[in-house]
Amino acid sequence: MGIVVENVSKQFGSFKAVDEVSLEIESGSLVALLGPSGSGKSTLLRLIAGLETPDSGKIILTGKDATHQSVQERNIGFVFQHYALFKHLTVRQNIAFGLEIRKTPAKKVQGRVEQLLELVQLSGLGDRYPSQLSGGQRQRVALARALAVEPSVLLLDEPFGALDAKVRKDLRAWLRRLHDEVHVTTVFVTHDQEEAMEVSDKVVVMNKGRVEQVGTPAEIYDNPASAFVMSFIGPVNVLPSTSKISKVQDSIHHTQRYFYAPRCGNSKAI
Repeated sequence: MGIVVENVSKQFGSFKAVDEVSLEIESGSLVALLGPSGSGKSTLLRLIAGLETPDSGKIILTGKDATHQSVQERNIGFVFQHYALFKHLTVRQNIAFGLEIRKTPAKKVQGRVEQLLELVQLSGLGDRYPSQLSGGQRQRVALARALAVEPSVLLLDEPFGALDAKVRKDLRAWLRRLHDEVHVTTVFVTHDQEEAMEVSDKVVVMNKGRVEQVGTPAEIYDNPASAFVMSFIGPVNVLPSTSKISKVQDSIHHTQRYFYAPRCGNSKAI
């Protein structure tokens, strides 16, 4: 497993942000932490990164207990929602920053930066400053900077939340392609159901600090584990418990969905 979370809890004052969460994430997978605001998904991500310390429980990264390791010791790449680029540095200098801090030889830094510029489709823009880039381009620079140090785990906290709908859609497709090339264990936080279902190998649905369900997008959609998961993944109709269950073919998603139909009279699936 790339990441193992064992009975982890985190409390801020009287608010329990993460409540005895246990989770296993396979090495090389792309996993979404999905849930509404306040569900604990960003806190869990920060606990994995080492930006927060758990009150109890254990975090294991690539087979090693990382619970009390510093951020630097964990070999984590972290991408924030608002990029956090250095405004006074060029794109090249931003990407090279982590490598230079680690005193990587200049020739190796140069080669790695050029490789990443090509990987994130920003070749030719290396000498620009962040203010000269679009929001989508800045986010790709942030991803390249996180990947520069060859992290064992890549964490993204609502990476596309500050972008408009069209750019979000383009970038999440690009992220899927990028992951298929680099195969680094990746966890991203989102409250966007479509984003999670479209991009990830597995989805972790969270609510009130706990994990409600873990599964592939198809498993989450077809077999929600709770009323919360069913209602959060998409709009549903709730009908009386005296109804009988009918199965219909969903022509849009090409999957079978269940719905309740009253025992008396005819009904239609909408």
